[in-house]
Amino acid sequence: MYCILIYDVESKRTGKLLKLCRRYLNWIQNSVFEGNITEVKLKELILEAKKIMDEDYDSLIIFTSRDEKWMYKTIVGVEKNSLDNFL
Repeated sequence: MYCILIYDVESKRTGKLLKLCRRYLNWIQNSVFEGNITEVKLKELILEAKKIMDEDYDSLIIFTSRDEKWMYKTIVGVEKNSLDNFL
């Protein structure tokens, strides 16, 4: 499945969550990630994120779709991390 993940956490937890998300998805900009991921891997990512997060303060928002082709992406301005250089 195709996934867009956005997080908002306290600054002292940002680095840990950034490293975790980079293991599963492609970094797009700041706290935004996207990519294809299996349902099992997504559940694993969520469980690991919960260990880092303070669920009373932090948030993790995940949008999923069956396939990237069902999503339309428009970029206005500079794309922070282009995926065009991947083979």
